[in-house]
Amino acid sequence: MGGACSRKRDPQTVEENAVHGSVSRRYSKSGSSKWLGGASFSRASVDNKDGNPIPPSLMELCIYKISEEISQYGTFSMLPRDISQQIFNELVYSQRLTEAYLEAFQDCALQDINLGEYPGVDDTWMDVISSQGASLLSADLSGSEVTDSGLFHIKDCKNVDALNFNFCDQISDVGLGYINGLSNLTTLSFKRNNNITTKGMSALSGLVNLLKLDLERCPGIHGGLVHLKGLKKLEGLNLNCCNCITDTDMKPLSDLSNLKELQISCSKVTDHGVTFLKGLHKLELLNMECCPITAACLDSLSDLGFLLYLNVSRSKLTDDGCEKFSKMKSLKVLNLGFNDVSGVVLAHLKGLINLESLNLDSCGIRDEGLVHLAGLNNLKCLELSDTQVGNNGLRHLSGLVNIESLNLSFTVITDGGLRYLAKMSSLRSLNLDVRQVTDAGLAALASLTGLIHLDLFCAKITDTGTNHLRNFKKLRSLEICGGGLTDAGVKNIKDLKSLMILNLSQNSHLTDKSLEYISELTELVSLNVSSSRVTSTGLKHLTSLKNLKSLSLESTKVTANDIKKLLISHLPDLMSFRPE
Repeated sequence: MGGACSRKRDPQTVEENAVHGSVSRRYSKSGSSKWLGGASFSRASVDNKDGNPIPPSLMELCIYKISEEISQYGTFSMLPRDISQQIFNELVYSQRLTEAYLEAFQDCALQDINLGEYPGVDDTWMDVISSQGASLLSADLSGSEVTDSGLFHIKDCKNVDALNFNFCDQISDVGLGYINGLSNLTTLSFKRNNNITTKGMSALSGLVNLLKLDLERCPGIHGGLVHLKGLKKLEGLNLNCCNCITDTDMKPLSDLSNLKELQISCSKVTDHGVTFLKGLHKLELLNMECCPITAACLDSLSDLGFLLYLNVSRSKLTDDGCEKFSKMKSLKVLNLGFNDVSGVVLAHLKGLINLESLNLDSCGIRDEGLVHLAGLNNLKCLELSDTQVGNNGLRHLSGLVNIESLNLSFTVITDGGLRYLAKMSSLRSLNLDVRQVTDAGLAALASLTGLIHLDLFCAKITDTGTNHLRNFKKLRSLEICGGGLTDAGVKNIKDLKSLMILNLSQNSHLTDKSLEYISELTELVSLNVSSSRVTSTGLKHLTSLKNLKSLSLESTKVTANDIKKLLISHLPDLMSFRPE
């Protein structure tokens, strides 16, 4: 969401753009942040079935009290392990844990140390972490300043099952050597590490129980996959964005007969490299986005009878050779986006009756090609963004009554074609980021009462059109940014009480009155009213939005200081805001 009309994003960074919580700026783009999810009394209590808050238990009250008075306690080593663990988790969640307070957890036999992206973590913390000894089962230290020296301490935690050192760019081959003896490891992750090389990969050969290995964006590991040949239990291997990986790196993987997930996007693997994968008969997921492959690789893949998920977007596929897709009967998810294929390829997909998700983003698809999708009755998700699909094409989709998600952004459809969507009662997500769609088109969608997400970003919706939004009581996400709304239109939106995400940016006529209406949407988590006429005076209306975590008011008369005052006084959970 945002201010620009064209919102296409590089698929390599989609995951990175996910909004995480109040974490280190340097590492806020990772998917870690486990510490945001731990149980804590300090968060809003869960409501029971009657809608009334459930009071905290006596134990929760005690944990919370101890964490508030942490400076009074020297050690928790005499407490039962589960209680020490809860105190530790609460301190992490509330960000009260410091190096000094960490000392109280020396020899507490903690099982889980989830400090992913926690500020200030470095080698000085590792002595206490390693003191948990044989009790330690998992440690997430992603985004920390831990070095090889710090990793030395963890070699004695013989029972550790999962280690996460994503974005720990001070760890090198030397550090990898220290975990060589941790034979109970089943999960290991070193995303974005420039210092791991082929030599260091040799340390992984002893991790015989490893099930999942993540080396995404590790550019120095070419030739090192040979050391994985003995890891016969390996089920998941992530080598995304390792542009050093070539065909020769695929050969050692041919012996990993238990491999179920392989991700090699943005590598240099070609059709020849894919031939080494044809013996991986348990493979269920294969991601080859941005690889220089052609349809010739389908010869090798068509024998993989368990393949469920295949991503070959942004590769060199053309219509020539795509008839081999017809053999891949097990496929449930297929991403062909950004390839030079046309409706011809769709003729070869019509027999894939198990297909549930199909991505044709930016392919040369026109109306006539969609006739081949008519029999894919299990299809739940269809991506047609940036194609030449128009109203006649939608006519061929009208029988796909199980569709739950449909993206028609940047297509050539108009209001007249939207009547074909009326029977898609299963639709939950609909993207109509199309300039030709107007109020009349919105009226044709009145029967889609189950919609949860509706994107009308660039559609020409006016105040009159917002009257039709009242049909969509279940909406949780709504975007209308075409510039046609005034305060009167927002008045109609205020009755959508389930809304959690609302983007009304670029509607330059909105004033503080709109914020008054929005104040009734108390479930809102994200609000964007950028490029409008709202002022700092209108911020008082947002004090009721206690769940708000993201607020964007760029190009308005609101300053960063105005928002910070609002944060301090009324919205303590606000994590991201613009201007900042």
